Amino acid sequence: MNLPPRWVRRTVLAPAMIVVTLVVLTTLPVWLLLAAALSPLLPGRWRALRVLWVGVVALVLECVLLVALFGLWLLAGFGAALRTPRIQYLHYQLAAWYLRVLYREAARALRLRVEVEGPSPDDYLDRPLLVFCRHAGPGDSFLLIHALTNWYAREPRIVLTEAMQWDPALDVLFNRLPTTFVPGRADDGLLRRIGELATALDHDDAFVLFPEGGNFTRRRRLAGIERLRAKGLEEMARRSEEMRHVLPPRPGGVAAALAAAPGADVVWVAHAGLDHLFTLADVWRELPLDGIVRMRWWQVPAAEVPHGEEAQVEWLYTWWERIDDWVDGIRAAR
Repeated sequence: MNLPPRWVRRTVLAPAMIVVTLVVLTTLPVWLLLAAALSPLLPGRWRALRVLWVGVVALVLECVLLVALFGLWLLAGFGAALRTPRIQYLHYQLAAWYLRVLYREAARALRLRVEVEGPSPDDYLDRPLLVFCRHAGPGDSFLLIHALTNWYAREPRIVLTEAMQWDPALDVLFNRLPTTFVPGRADDGLLRRIGELATALDHDDAFVLFPEGGNFTRRRRLAGIERLRAKGLEEMARRSEEMRHVLPPRPGGVAAALAAAPGADVVWVAHAGLDHLFTLADVWRELPLDGIVRMRWWQVPAAEVPHGEEAQVEWLYTWWERIDDWVDGIRAAR
């Protein structure tokens, strides 16, 4: 479905979200009784009530975020100063608060715990970062940005699918912060925009890219391998077939970011624990999740990043194989 114009999203979708939230809140006792009545009939422990709680929290946070963003627009002189450092900082603080509350409530209701392996936050101090992350399932992008903003005190610049703009509050927020949206169809200017986004990173910035280009599914994995073969890249296709838990990485965006930020350290991020849940229906069947999400971070100093297109593609595939092996080990242990 095509994304509606910005004026439609601002004048129709945003007010509609507030109206829906008010309706849900005013009828909440009815929803609670209904969820409580259904819960004994469903597998799991109070599955309907857990989902209802997370949904209500998400709706309320969405509306609070919209109101706060409107307040920041007024503070910025009716939008005239939105790109100034002070107003940008306030937007990042607002995003960090939103993600912190959403993470806390979702983790409590769904019974999740996150364990992080790798360098400590102090190891990343005062240096720009290029963050390349595995994209494995629902919510992993939220978890990564939450970690960067709340655990590592970073101001992320993110490459996101344009479908994220269907969410009214995130639409407003990300269009005010440094963000590149990836359209549903190929765009000749995408690599140029990725390079511009990764340019002039400062000491607390983190450029974020998901090299796979989308969430992992078996269909996408097979399609990616066939795409490589259609281009005559048989060696890459063969190596991608041997990686069972990741999609074939797309080197174009990684190369554009490395060229634009040669002085930045590279951080590779993988996670495992919910990566067997590909859709919201999968999450529903598993509730309560009662699990541990493991995140693994690897840091590569800027001086160790290879130069040249061929060397960087080989480097990317080597790291993707390492990430696949790590996920395989986590699954075998579980």
